[in-house]
Formats: sequence, C-alpha cells, structure tokens
Amino acid sequence: MPMPKSKSGKRKVTIIEIADAAGVSKSTVSLVLTGRGTVKRETRQQVLQTMDQLGYVYNRGAANLRNAQSRIVGLVLNDLSNPFFAEFAIGVEKVLQMAGYVAFMANTAESVVRQDQVMRMMREHGAGGIILCPALDTRSEHLDWVKAADTALVVAIRRLPGAEVSHVVPENVAGASRITRHLINLDHERIAYLGGMHSMVVRQERHGGFLAAMEAAGRKVDPTLNLESMPTRDGGFGAMSAVLSLNDRPTAVVCYNDVVAIGAMLAAARHGLVVGRDIAIVGFDDTSEARHVSPALTTVAVDPVGLGERAAALLLKQIADSAAESESYIGPANLVIRESCGAYQRALAAAG
Repeated sequence: MPMPKSKSGKRKVTIIEIADAAGVSKSTVSLVLTGRGTVKRETRQQVLQTMDQLGYVYNRGAANLRNAQSRIVGLVLNDLSNPFFAEFAIGVEKVLQMAGYVAFMANTAESVVRQDQVMRMMREHGAGGIILCPALDTRSEHLDWVKAADTALVVAIRRLPGAEVSHVVPENVAGASRITRHLINLDHERIAYLGGMHSMVVRQERHGGFLAAMEAAGRKVDPTLNLESMPTRDGGFGAMSAVLSLNDRPTAVVCYNDVVAIGAMLAAARHGLVVGRDIAIVGFDDTSEARHVSPALTTVAVDPVGLGERAAALLLKQIADSAAESESYIGPANLVIRESCGAYQRALAAAG
C-alpha cells in the first residue's frame, strides 16, 4: 500500500519512521507528541530533532478540524511592544482577511527558544504558512525544517543571511544614509549612532549606511559614540544617557529605530536639553508614535503596514503554489523631516 501524501504531493513521514531514525520506540514518540507520561529530556530533544530533520508535523485535530484549520496562518513577531510590529500586523491581517484567512499571532519577546516553540505549535495545528519576524540571534539553521515541511514561510523585517526562504525587508542601508546626510547638511560634525545589537543584520545594515554617509562627507567617526542597546525605549534611554555623560558629547544622534529615538529624547530632557534646539535626534521606521511625540520625530518612513501587506501576499502565493521560487522584496525608505532634528528652527532663525 502506498504511503499517504500531503496536499503538496510530499510523502508524509510516519511515527514508525521517526522512532527508527531516533532509535526509540513508537510509544516513546507518541509520548513526546502528546505530552503525556515521562520522557527524559535528552530523549525528547532527540525525537524532536529527528521530527524536524524528516519534516514531520504532528496534526492534533481530527480530519474535520484539520479541514477547518486549513485557512489559518501563523504570525510570529519578535517584539509586539514596539508599535512598528503592531502596524506591520495590521497590514498582514488586512490582506489575509480579504483572502479568507485568519492569523494566529504569537510574540516571542526576542526569545529564539520561544520562537521555535510557537512555530512548532502552529505547524502542529495545521497552519498553512508562517510569517516570521525573527528574534535576536536567530540563525538560518533554525529554519532548516522548511526544506522538508509542508508549511510555507516568509521572513520579514530582519533578513536572515543563508536562509533559503522569501524575505520582505525595508531599504535599511539607503534609509540610514539619507537621514545621516540630512544631519550633515545641517552642519553637524559630531554625530552618534545609538541602539540595536551588533549581531542584528538590520543594525549592521543601518549602521553601515550611517558610516557610508559620514565617510563620504569626510566626517570623523568617533567609536565612543557608537553604542549598542536593546532596540527598546529603555535601551535608547540608557545609551543616550551614556553619550551625554561624555565631556565632548554629540550634537546629533542617529537612532536604530523610533522606539530607541524616543527613549533618547526622554534622556535628553532628563539632562535639561531641548531636543531640536540643543541636540538633534532622529529615528527609523516612522511609526504613528513618531508623529505624536513632542517634538515630532524626524525619521525614515518604511511603511510597516505596506510591508505587512506585501509579506501576507507573498505567503499566500507560496501557499497556493508550493513549488514557487523564493522571492525577496526590499521596501523603500524615505526621509521624513520633523522638529526633532532642528531643521525648522534653523529655517526660522535664517528667515528672521
């Protein structure tokens, strides 16, 4: 009798094959799948790794539930506390709803362990595809299951070098160069770069754009003004407090994202500085919060809603055609000038 196949035509792996490959009994595999009984941690990990290698996905529902869940996709976000990802999710859900799909959302809070858990659970419950905004320290090998699995995957916002999957990301290098040139054109010499962790590809790209603009303009890059931090408001507050404690502090600051920039603005105010007059601070992303803080934040607009729409459309394309080639989309990054950089104040002073 031929082995059963998935809807994409791939042969489904059986529990017996998992047991043979892992060197355990069929009952042990069943205990790992159902979560019942006691299985040694090492054995459980061995079974789970074998499942990933063979592309096995445990379906928890009966046949009728499986059919009902076929219109479900997973949305795995690395930091839902960041307004950017909330806006990204709005774009994803807009496209999915129009296509008759519903998204199961999970927040990993930058944990790779949590990320692996929720993606496994989504696959077990029959998700037809997953949109992943990778957590910090995610590596391409964390996505090796895609090669054997019957689940479409799109990686968004944070590109993963070496991962053979579709990507939807903003134009990080060019965007950072544009906003840095803007500060240079405002005659700033001593410019800091704050936020993000060096291991993050997005940080590397945005900081690379900053460096390129500084070097092209002949500006000196002071390594003491390059501070890493978690990409959060608290991270921005701490990094900004550190550079403001220097004897020769910067006159302008480029921040990894809007959330870091807002934290930096709070730190500047705590030190008695007026942002836009005493120091220029700029961000990246153009979230709704950037428009409503005071002073309003100069930033780089990448259209998070539009990126979410593009990611959802690309995922639906791959669900419809499992043989579709991987694609990459790089969204535009445009400079948005507001009060925090001091451009308006300089214009008014020049006019007066």
